[in-house]
Amino acid sequence: MRLRTLFSDGPGRRPAGGELSAAIGLTLLAVTSLLGPFFAGPAHGQTPQRVVAVGGVITEVIYALGQQERLVGVDSTSQFPPDALRDKANVGYVRALSVEGVLSLRPSLVMLIDGAGPPGAVSLLSEAGVSLARIPDETTADGVVTKIEAIGTALGAAEPASRLAAQTRAGFAELATLRSGIAKPRRVLFVLSVQNGRVMVGGRNSSADAIIRHAGAVNVADGIEGYKTMTDEAIMAGAPDVVLMMSHNVNHATAPDALFAMPAFAETPAARQKRLIAMDGLYLLGFGPRTPAAARDLMAAIYPEASIPPLKTAQAQ
Repeated sequence: MRLRTLFSDGPGRRPAGGELSAAIGLTLLAVTSLLGPFFAGPAHGQTPQRVVAVGGVITEVIYALGQQERLVGVDSTSQFPPDALRDKANVGYVRALSVEGVLSLRPSLVMLIDGAGPPGAVSLLSEAGVSLARIPDETTADGVVTKIEAIGTALGAAEPASRLAAQTRAGFAELATLRSGIAKPRRVLFVLSVQNGRVMVGGRNSSADAIIRHAGAVNVADGIEGYKTMTDEAIMAGAPDVVLMMSHNVNHATAPDALFAMPAFAETPAARQKRLIAMDGLYLLGFGPRTPAAARDLMAAIYPEASIPPLKTAQAQ
């Protein structure tokens, strides 16, 4: 039984509205009949004991709170800590969930980061009676603190979450002090991927834009909204001092020499100085309790001459 085919974005005819509703109903009936009496949500007021986390930052916070024994499943973006994907069931990619996989774990709570899906899969989970907690994916200092508190509240672990939130807030405060000492912000371009000569970058209102600003730098691509391709002419005109990329990204990996040999980059200050920074994707863009430390590490890499000190109060990688 392949529930995801009902909500596929791939080629082929998609069911019309009435057909889709009927298909959802029939599939839901099939799934719940297979699970029978073994699937049930938590009683009102109970602390959820079988939790599925959909979103790497949710998994990271649950581990930081010491609540990992209640996790029965995680999504494939749950890369930190490494034990998560090794020890817990994998329910698929955050935006391409396996409904069968989630329901087979008999969860008492499924925690979903904003953007998790597809929407049809989330609707099907709700129709099946699964308790859902939607967690906002904010990138500001206050937003990260609120995210931690929301996860703790959903877990019934508000007290440890409050302590972790306070520690994270203190880390952001230290980071702000370090940022205030930067006299001349450098220009940074985040490159998500390079495919067939097309450069996809992180523009304004993206997580890449947020981490660059937290690190006290200027985003070269702030004229672009979200993650989009940037023309060679715009990259040359932007004159980045530093190029930032994710490390361990097999699908989108680009060697520094190959990147700086491209016409778009060859004459930039970054190419002349061979300034390419690669950082772990979840650490860099997860926006959880490690974010102040990640922004500090990025700041130290952008401004090596400044001898940026480690943060005293932030979660380490």
